[in-house]
Parts: sequence; C-alpha cells; structure tokens
Amino acid sequence: MGGWGELFVAFAAFLLSHALPARPALRRPLAAALGERGYLLTYSLVSLAALAWLIAAAGRAPYVALWGPAPWQAWVPNLAMPAACLLVAFGLGAPNPLSFGGRADGFDPERPGVAGVSRHPLLLALALWAGAHAVANGDLAHVALFGAFAGFALLGMRIIDRRKRRLIGAGEWNRLAARTSGWPLAALVDGRWRPSALPEPWRLGLGLLLWLALLALHAPVVGVSPLPPG
Repeated sequence: MGGWGELFVAFAAFLLSHALPARPALRRPLAAALGERGYLLTYSLVSLAALAWLIAAAGRAPYVALWGPAPWQAWVPNLAMPAACLLVAFGLGAPNPLSFGGRADGFDPERPGVAGVSRHPLLLALALWAGAHAVANGDLAHVALFGAFAGFALLGMRIIDRRKRRLIGAGEWNRLAARTSGWPLAALVDGRWRPSALPEPWRLGLGLLLWLALLALHAPVVGVSPLPPG
C-alpha cells in the first residue's frame, strides 16, 4: 500500500498508538502485566515505530508542491533544533506537576526551573521541531504532517492546563503556575521569573549530544542532509 492511503493509515495508527494505551481501561491491565517501567518502555517503542512509519509514509506520498525550495528554508530547522533539544534535555524528568507525566516532588513554585521557560517544554520542543520542518518541506504531505504535529502540540498545552486546573483546583494551580510561562518565556518577559541558578551541566551536555546525534543520523535515516546548502 502506498500513496495517500498509506499516509492516512499511518496517521490513524499513530493517533491510536497514543490514544488507546492512555485509556485507564487499557492502561491499568497493561501496567499490571508489564510493570510501570515495562509499560512506559513498550508505549515509547510503539510510539516511535508509529512515528517512523508515519514519516516514511509522508515521504512516499505523491509530491504536491506548495512552495518552491529556497536556501534560507534549511536554516529554520537548523536554528530551531538546538533550542528544541535543550527543551527536551531540561524537561525530561524535571519536577513539574503542571505538565503531563510531571512529578510534584521537588517542584518549587518560586523557582520553577524549565517551567519558567514553558510549562510544557516537551510539547514546545515538538512544536518547534514540527513547525521548523514544515517550513523546510514545501510539499503537501509534509506540510500536512508537520502542521498536524505543531497543532497537536500547541493545542495539547491548552488542554493540559485546563485539565490540571480542574484536577488540582484553580487556587492551587494559580499558586503553582504563578512564575511559569504559557507562551514561551512569557514569565521572563513580564518579570515574573528569573533564572535562579546556573543550568545543570549534564542537561546541557544531553541537549548537545541529542542535537549532534540528530544531525548525524538525519542523512542516513531520512535520506536528506539537514545542513543548509554551501
């Protein structure tokens, strides 16, 4: 199966791979059978496999140009991806009860860490990755694919904010979120948050390694060099 049909099926499979395991009726027995870590590992592997298929299906879809290629377009992901990798490095495992999967233990609302940059650093990283790659790929299949990811990430931030506010109560949510940012760096711009400590070196190193790994693997895996022409 190829063409648009494969892309639609791959996109549906990707959505189901995220929606179904998150439902309590399915998550509870899976977590009981596999253990919490086993469940999260399996969930991550299935999600990565579905994502790889989706990206490959977009590459095999009929080419319909929306705009012509230009050298400057390659600079957009090359400038966005270091920031996205740093957001991933600083967001993974950081105390953050305001985002999905975040833990409350260790979170200080007076010094919220990466939540001062964004309450949802992983979703912001996804939005940067997707939006930048939509610019660099001017064909219908890839613009639709990356545009959907960017929209999913941005909408997800609002949905999680509303859900967390409902679950923990508006007063507690306002207390915890007082020095955090909905829009990227909003708390820094309006003076509600200032970085209170030097960045953790190991997280900086992790972000750098992730960025370099993506650069190195892009051409052999995707088939296209990510570097700007010349």
